[in-house]
Amino acid sequence: MPYYEHVFLLRQDLSPAQVDQITENHKKIIEEKGGKVGKTEYWGLRNLAYKIRKNRKAHYVLMNIDGPAEAVQELERLERISDDVIRFMTVRVKELEEGPSVMMRAKEERGRGRRREH
Repeated sequence: MPYYEHVFLLRQDLSPAQVDQITENHKKIIEEKGGKVGKTEYWGLRNLAYKIRKNRKAHYVLMNIDGPAEAVQELERLERISDDVIRFMTVRVKELEEGPSVMMRAKEERGRGRRREH
């Protein structure tokens, strides 16, 4: 089955418990359609580059999905209807990344903040 990375942004006024509940509902949708959710990461409440639907911040969540395209289409359809989901993006990838994502790695591991020595 194809692999997908799915990131969605939730409204800033939701509690962490509500974010967890929405994430669990998303997992159930994928599993009902014959897919699997490998890794789920909560990236936290982060500032947005610009206001989206009167929100300055959003809860960011990443899901690695191994499943058919119909499962992802159903998930995206339900996210379009939901008032809690501000934005979402799904990208098809060749393989799912093991371990923490780039957003979760320490600043030093990402290579930021270090000067290049010539």
